[in-house]
Amino acid sequence: MSLSNIEIAQAAHLLPIGEIADRLGIPADAVIPYGTTKAKISLPYVTGIRSRPQGKLILMTAMSPTPAGEGKSTTSVGLGDALTRIGEKAMICLREPAQGPVFGMKGGACGGGYAQIVPMEDINLHFTGDFAAIAAATNLLAALIDNHIHHGNELGIDVRRITWRRVLDMNDRALRDAVIGLGGPGNGYPRESGFDIVVASEVMAIFCLATSLADLKERLGEIIVASTRDRRPVRARDLNAQGAMAALLRDALAPNLVQTMEHTPAFVHGGPFANIAHGCNSYLATSTALGLADYVVTEAGFGSDLGGEKFVDILCRKTGLRPSVAVVVATVRSMKYQGGVDVADLAREDVAAVERGTANIERHLANVQGVYGLPAIVAINQRADDTPAETEALVAACARVGVKAIVATHFADGGAGAEELAREVVRVCGQSSEPPEPTYTYPLDAPLWEKMTTIAQRIYGAEGITADASVRSQIQRLQDDGYGDLPVCVAKTQYSFSTDPSALGAPSGHTVNVREVRLSAGAGFVVMICGSVMTMPGLPVRPAAASIDVDDDGRITGLF
Repeated sequence: MSLSNIEIAQAAHLLPIGEIADRLGIPADAVIPYGTTKAKISLPYVTGIRSRPQGKLILMTAMSPTPAGEGKSTTSVGLGDALTRIGEKAMICLREPAQGPVFGMKGGACGGGYAQIVPMEDINLHFTGDFAAIAAATNLLAALIDNHIHHGNELGIDVRRITWRRVLDMNDRALRDAVIGLGGPGNGYPRESGFDIVVASEVMAIFCLATSLADLKERLGEIIVASTRDRRPVRARDLNAQGAMAALLRDALAPNLVQTMEHTPAFVHGGPFANIAHGCNSYLATSTALGLADYVVTEAGFGSDLGGEKFVDILCRKTGLRPSVAVVVATVRSMKYQGGVDVADLAREDVAAVERGTANIERHLANVQGVYGLPAIVAINQRADDTPAETEALVAACARVGVKAIVATHFADGGAGAEELAREVVRVCGQSSEPPEPTYTYPLDAPLWEKMTTIAQRIYGAEGITADASVRSQIQRLQDDGYGDLPVCVAKTQYSFSTDPSALGAPSGHTVNVREVRLSAGAGFVVMICGSVMTMPGLPVRPAAASIDVDDDGRITGLF
């Protein structure tokens, strides 16, 4: 009987976290231990690292996700371990898992099989408390808004135009829309509001884009929480909220250091979802890693059309990060699914379905190379039931568009199974002394509506976009109020290039409906919410929580 992910992780031998830090040259006084196997790296030390020569940045992205699972985090870990095995100084930078998916359907985010970051139970659950701090800062601001109104409303906030929502790090559909302030005058003014999941919050986005504690506080102050009766914006700094919010986030802002099962150092820090936020780990973690290692593997959530696009159009634009190569993860099973095979039948050989499904990865590769201007490699995350003929069909499809596809067996073999992939990454990175300048999907000076249209057409293959008159009016108001030069952050289903999760392969000619628009002035982008995607997910029929348990000795089981 094969071992589960958590059983494999619990059997691993972990080095003391101080030893991992020492391998990176981090002095002991910069290491803030959280137990013996995880630590934060102090902000003063992190600040000083940026003046060092920078390593090569490797962007891990993927084709459109499927229920079969593609293993992007697993491949990130496997590649990091493989780079270490071939003698390179490597680090991995991943996002922190959100508890909603851990207890819901997606599961954890520590990799899988013999390519995992550890201690996986700690990382998948409370970890170092970063998400609790982000939730507290978000909800503090919400409380200050309602308190200000209760005590006279000096700012003249229009209670009908409060846009700031509370958050929770859990999938809970019942809290998407709520009425608060019930119970009489002592409890404030009754009004409609709701909750988002923590990873969809603007504070999470700010946390992951901030370049320093001072930058964090400045961005927090810029958050627009409401409008006055004469439509003037009300910011967090108008409530004097930014200082207390930054105080709650001070310790959380320091990157978290852990290790893989093969002792490759890893920063796991920040966690915005890519289907409803910008989908990248913290800039502080990535920029610090680039000063500590020669190769840094970082991950952008879901496919190249969501996390990959935002990594380039938002993160690279705002921070100057420059990937040397993009690794696009695919599986034979996912090709069959994209080719129309039901999940229950994916173990059966079906070369024709693989060939039909390759339309999906071909479009992703066209985006990575043709739109973002990045060299690409395909990593085929091999599964036990893949057949040689199916694998060859996928390799041939990638070759037709000029991309080398490499089979990797890191899930079963750890870093040893990804050494060929690691060597190819090093080869491509070595082709230029400087990373290529990314090209962007749209110019920043284009109007907001045009930016969204360009993303839909160039990245999703859509004919265009639509929106109700009220949404179009709101977009135009943002344009007129001076926010037209901000990038766009698209929230939509991750399962398709369209807004229909069941539209597989590479759909074309569809329209993308913009259902809602939100200004994230502190993060510095405009969120376009498309289709039926929710910023507070729900739990599935049988949540993963039903299989998670802890025994009398405190040993956790059921995490995956």
